[in-house]
Amino acid sequence: MTSLAAAITFARAHENPAPRDLAHPDAGIFRLDRAPHDRLLGPTAERGPQSGVIRQHGIEIAAWGEPDRADYTFSVAKSYLAMLAGVAHDRGLLPDPDEPVRARVPDIGFDAGRNAAITWRHLLQQTSEWEGEHCGIPDQVDRYRTLAFQPATGEAGAKGDARPLRAPGAFWEYNDVRINQLSLALMHLFRRPLPEVFRESIARPCGLSDTWTWTGYDDVPASWCTIDGRRMQTVPGGSHWGGGIRISARDQALLGQMILDGGAPVLPRGWVEAMHAPCAIAPFYGLLMWLNGTRQVFPSAPATSAFMIGHGGNIVWTDPALGLAAVVRWLDQPYLDAFFGQVAEAVQG
Repeated sequence: MTSLAAAITFARAHENPAPRDLAHPDAGIFRLDRAPHDRLLGPTAERGPQSGVIRQHGIEIAAWGEPDRADYTFSVAKSYLAMLAGVAHDRGLLPDPDEPVRARVPDIGFDAGRNAAITWRHLLQQTSEWEGEHCGIPDQVDRYRTLAFQPATGEAGAKGDARPLRAPGAFWEYNDVRINQLSLALMHLFRRPLPEVFRESIARPCGLSDTWTWTGYDDVPASWCTIDGRRMQTVPGGSHWGGGIRISARDQALLGQMILDGGAPVLPRGWVEAMHAPCAIAPFYGLLMWLNGTRQVFPSAPATSAFMIGHGGNIVWTDPALGLAAVVRWLDQPYLDAFFGQVAEAVQG
């Protein structure tokens, strides 16, 4: 049987080989985009080493690397947007996830044509098929995008090609531009900067440190707007073009623990269950959460597992059956599944 120590040794031996300087073209996602969108728009930094934290039954049982270092977490931030949507739901700002977005936030790109039928659930499940530009980046940049751990969608093409769009809710696609449009919509819904809402409503109640930051695209004037007389910046749900959330592994583990605890003390009753409800046309996905019920995402992890996944090998893994909230950072993608299998075996023993 694999021990937890052996699993950690395995992880440390397989650090992501990309440059630690996240501005380096070989370290970022932007390198895959077509000009002129293959460049950074927001800040970035040098990352730390392969690191992680494992909690079981509410107790930290392992930590390695630099668990307190605030590093960019890329698309793990998408799941944080789903948490903020839960806060909005609790406050009555988003009473019905199946309501069209335009009903509460008009004049930001959801008013006409196909976009008028888009609901909050479509955005949260990545089935919106939203068409437009966010901060000057067209949604087409991420059409036909596929991820290594993504089950096939039945469509094939070159990333950035003009894939014919379908009705909202009819097709699942991982698209960072549409996620950033969701972030903009949530900012207009709260009428406050999202980092401020996140700090007040999620970070502090969950006991997070004050080392995390959430930044937008400094080089894009369109990322700023004025709401109720206050100038504020929209923030991305990832770090595709720079910016996004820098946060420590220990803080991420606390957010994973909150998910294990059913959302307490920050999310309304039932919202965590909604985040884990499989999308009808993409059962491996919930509300900005990857689900392992079909064992398609990470076959070596239990079917009860769910994941917040970010570029570079940044993952928050939760499993209620194991009582597990684990964070792994900068682990080379081909070794992720084996690592999860080793940890699952170790903690069950």
